[in-house]
Amino acid sequence: MTDNMTPGSPASDTPSAADGYAGDPAVRAEWDNRYADRQQLWSGRPNGALVAEVAGLTPGRALDVGCGEGADAVWLARGGWDVTALEVSGVALERAAGHARDAGLTVRWVHAELTEAVFPPASFDLVSAQYPALLRTPDAAAERALLAAVAPGGVLLLVHHAGMDTQHAHDSEFDPADYVWPSMVAALFNDDWEVEVDEQRPRVAPDGGAGAHHTDDLVLRARRLR
Repeated sequence: MTDNMTPGSPASDTPSAADGYAGDPAVRAEWDNRYADRQQLWSGRPNGALVAEVAGLTPGRALDVGCGEGADAVWLARGGWDVTALEVSGVALERAAGHARDAGLTVRWVHAELTEAVFPPASFDLVSAQYPALLRTPDAAAERALLAAVAPGGVLLLVHHAGMDTQHAHDSEFDPADYVWPSMVAALFNDDWEVEVDEQRPRVAPDGGAGAHHTDDLVLRARRLR
């Protein structure tokens, strides 16, 4: 994908603290602090829904949205995918890049918010967003960015925790109304899209890591026809 990246894209095989982050500094700081609080935040294993839904797909170009510490990106690269991985936290990206190097794999790292990242339109055969914290905006910028990244014939896979979208705001300052949920993305599909999976089902969760207490997933998989 290097040759297809447009000038100015904040992409690198070896992310660093001064890598030209594209996005809201407050969002970056929030997630950097969260990752810095622990030596390892997630389980280090690929998400179960990703493994299940990608099993029958032919490897091509993949975008991992909100890659965290890189378990999904590394798993995809090991399976033959040409992976670009997007993340707002520089702390997480450093860890992810280390895991890829240890595995002898090449992943392209992009330090940016989804809505600020610069990709060629319709350039990925798989766009995977596993439990993403995408902020909602009046113009549905994040939802539209997900759709725009998928190539004709490609697949959008969006997985989230079931029930969170209907929760009320609570003391942790988490308000579900601030975030993008699968139903909001599905509402933007037109005749160019075919929904292949849209369901709630028991979560196949990796052992350990934050979020392990969630029991059910919302899984949305759609193919772009043209």
